[in-house]
Amino acid sequence: MNNSKVMLKIRIKDKIDLFTKELFYYLFENDKVQFKKIKRLYDEFTATLSIANSDEIWDQFILQIETIRTKINLDAKAIEENDPAAKSIEEVYYAYPGFYAIVIYRLSHEFHKLNLPIVPRIMSEYAHSKTGTDIHSGAQIGDSFFIDHATGTVIGETVIINNNVKIYQGVTLGAFHISKNLKTKKRHPTIGDNVIIYANATILGGETIIGKNSTIGANVWITESIPENSFVYHEFKSIVKPKNK
Repeated sequence: MNNSKVMLKIRIKDKIDLFTKELFYYLFENDKVQFKKIKRLYDEFTATLSIANSDEIWDQFILQIETIRTKINLDAKAIEENDPAAKSIEEVYYAYPGFYAIVIYRLSHEFHKLNLPIVPRIMSEYAHSKTGTDIHSGAQIGDSFFIDHATGTVIGETVIINNNVKIYQGVTLGAFHISKNLKTKKRHPTIGDNVIIYANATILGGETIIGKNSTIGANVWITESIPENSFVYHEFKSIVKPKNK
């Protein structure tokens, strides 16, 4: 890129970050003044980006707000029911970074499905910067999704996650090969219903399927499919001995 000739409207990123933050609040406050604020922000950055069908995209997005609310309430309930540290569902809404990352994913995914360019990725990166959790807006994630502790979790563009899946910190659902030629291919794994994936597990490849009801232990490296109802763990040996011997 020749920076002397190519000029980017780079400050639009700040406006989309603010839009993402305010859209999160609108989900819970459902306030008319708040609605006008997010619509104004949307109109400003879509005009700057010269998106011709922005009104049509917005109308379609707003039609999905209640569906998004239903999904995020299921996510919050899954966290509250599965994490003994969560004393109430309000605590999940206010304080859980995994929940925040999931909410922003669900919002950005709707814009991704409506082919709004660039904006969903900036929304995803905003949530990434706040939570340490990187969920691509193109991923397909089912109901009652739970990310515990959030930090370091990576979910790639063509991941498919079914219902009632639990993921711990540091998990990577990624591509086995990195090549531009694969951009239209499914590069990331599929996770079945009721799967639990513990901390720092790495699961790679577009043909890799983790069968339903399986448990993936911490620190494993998986590049091929796992049958249903499996328990996968990394065998290691810890040695304990007195000091100075």
